[in-house]
Amino acid sequence: MSQELLEAQKDGVAVLTLNRPDRLNAMSPPMLDALLEALPRLAEDPEVGVVVLTGAGRGFCAGGDVKAMAEGRESRGTTLEERAQGLRSRMEVSRWLHEMPKPTLAMVRGAAAGAGLSLALACDLRIAGDSARFATAFARVGYSGDFGGSWFLTQLVGAAKARELYFTAEIVDAAQARELGIVNRVVPDAHLEEETMALAARLARGPRIAHGYMKRNFNAAESGTLKDLLDLEAWHHTRCGMTEDHREAAKAFVEKREPVFRGR
Repeated sequence: MSQELLEAQKDGVAVLTLNRPDRLNAMSPPMLDALLEALPRLAEDPEVGVVVLTGAGRGFCAGGDVKAMAEGRESRGTTLEERAQGLRSRMEVSRWLHEMPKPTLAMVRGAAAGAGLSLALACDLRIAGDSARFATAFARVGYSGDFGGSWFLTQLVGAAKARELYFTAEIVDAAQARELGIVNRVVPDAHLEEETMALAARLARGPRIAHGYMKRNFNAAESGTLKDLLDLEAWHHTRCGMTEDHREAAKAFVEKREPVFRGR
């Protein structure tokens, strides 16, 4: 694991920390390579029920490394095709966050800008400290946007608002982000880690098989038809009904106690 990405696990929660605090956790090739190694592995790890993505220090992620851009060190390859394919392969980070069969949470303090915002948007839920600031930022450096941000933001706030935020690159504070639906919760910075980890632990104790199917349902709903989604829900709901977790939950409900889920 690269030192530019830290990993910790406890009680079914894996925490990935972007670790370039001196650069507001701006992305780098080693950081992205480490994410591309960690996310597929955690997706398959039976001991992990939830993945939390956060940043070290005072920011979440400032996006691309503007200093590297200015020095011409940002892109790998020399031709247009090589550079585009290289970027596309690194953008798989967003797909893993969005599609892995486990809840993903972004814990955001300080800046989430450009591709850093895209990574936060790729997660299922976003918990923001009151210091959090969000900006598409791409227009400020003459870029159109990457890591899926235009798709995720359109899903969350609608096409017109997403286009406005991309064209203007306006900075959105935590309260505004909650009003727009960009974040799920805003908490004081001093309690951000405590509250995020409490939510993550609660989800990790939940029905992991059902969570995976829930994500598949929601991802299908983003672009599919109602008919197709009803078919998918019927199969997934029936499959969940055949699990030990479902039987345990039904029994616990009757016995007026909390269920103990085992992911089976």
